Amino acid sequence: MKASNPPSLLNSRLTLTITRYAGRAHVWIYRRTRGRVGGNLRIGAGFRKPAPTLLLEHRGRKSGKLFVSPLLYITDGPNVIVVASAAGRNEHPHWYRNLLARPDTYIDVGADHRAVTAVQASADERTRLWPRLVQAYADFDSYQSWTDRELPVIILQPR
Repeated sequence: MKASNPPSLLNSRLTLTITRYAGRAHVWIYRRTRGRVGGNLRIGAGFRKPAPTLLLEHRGRKSGKLFVSPLLYITDGPNVIVVASAAGRNEHPHWYRNLLARPDTYIDVGADHRAVTAVQASADERTRLWPRLVQAYADFDSYQSWTDRELPVIILQPR
């Protein structure tokens, strides 16, 4: 897969810093309002078609520290599906690598706190789910075109 031209600042340290602080603010607001504010992303493709957002808890694979990341999602039966897109940056997001090391975790969907186990989608599952993910948030296709890595699709199964 050949990457197209991503935005020039996509992989810069400045962008990563801004994203980290914006994510922390998003988590703070989401938790205080139980998802009433921050429960739908209204940026990029989400401006016209808001995309549902959850909070994913994950433990640092090295530090053991608890982190929380806001992520777009869709549902597939009882499962919740997320994409390790990192907005098309060159590297996988930290939360993805943390889930590979410690797949049992929790998510917040609105006011609902759920125990889940993270499983990477198989190639067939990814092929089936990808069109639904793009339908929910069209920018996923752009993100995929900006990087040489295949964006992992993660299935969060209830436990």
